[in-house]
Amino acid sequence: MLSHYYTVKGHGEHEINIQKSRFIAHIARATTEEEAQSFIQEIKKKHWAATHNCSAYMIGENNQIQKANDDGEPSGTAGVPILEVLKKKDLKDTVVVITRYFGGIKLGAGGLIRAYGKATSQGIAATGMVERKLVQIMHTRVEYTLLGKIENAIRTSRYEIKQAQYLDSVQLEIYVNREEIALFKEWIIELTNGDCRLTPGDFSYMEKLVII
Repeated sequence: MLSHYYTVKGHGEHEINIQKSRFIAHIARATTEEEAQSFIQEIKKKHWAATHNCSAYMIGENNQIQKANDDGEPSGTAGVPILEVLKKKDLKDTVVVITRYFGGIKLGAGGLIRAYGKATSQGIAATGMVERKLVQIMHTRVEYTLLGKIENAIRTSRYEIKQAQYLDSVQLEIYVNREEIALFKEWIIELTNGDCRLTPGDFSYMEKLVII
């Protein structure tokens, strides 16, 4: 599992107009090629009357699945520019469909490349990007007398409390970056003078919005 990677926040849509042609960007997250193809077909069905529905996607930890489709535009002028934006932004598990309604003015090869690249970039910006960090949930049991001290310390730390259960003692679930687990253990033991019980939990990804 990757320690961190970038992808899109979720489903998004954004339209721009270039030389009277409408370019509508449809953005989504897809973790498999089947999901990506399903999304593409969904957009094609919705915009069946469009002149073109060009697409690209990049999937996998090592970007091992990369596909681009010009859907009738001159070869290399639509799908590839879309894919190049995904590569430049290093967006994994992302699928993009650019729907074009032709406005009557031909753009030429260079114009098409710029138009599809611009539509993709603006579509991603409108949708939003996130950084997904691999974290481990550390189950941390402490006495109530230490709760306030721990909460205050965590607010100014790199850690984050997922949830707390108030039983005979306080049981905290704390997100810790995978590469910082040893450092966290030292930190919490020092903070509580050893008066805590730590149990490693599951790994999961925590998302943080990226400002573009």
